[in-house]
Amino acid sequence: MALSVDLAKKLDKAYEDKTLAEVLSAPPSALAGLTEKHDQLLAELGIKTVRDLGTNKYFALAGVLSALANHSG
Repeated sequence: MALSVDLAKKLDKAYEDKTLAEVLSAPPSALAGLTEKHDQLLAELGIKTVRDLGTNKYFALAGVLSALANHSG
């Protein structure tokens, strides 16, 4: 099954045409709205790539809790 997702407005312009693997290996500033300063701050938490950010247990938990809150009325 093919899956297509338009991430153009969610990524920094420099990463809009990159593959998923390239984006996941990129610094967090590849995401629209984050800067190199954010890269430095996140690196202090051991987060150096978009993949690290997405798989960080604290960020993942916060995302799940937020999603639950949106569905719990």
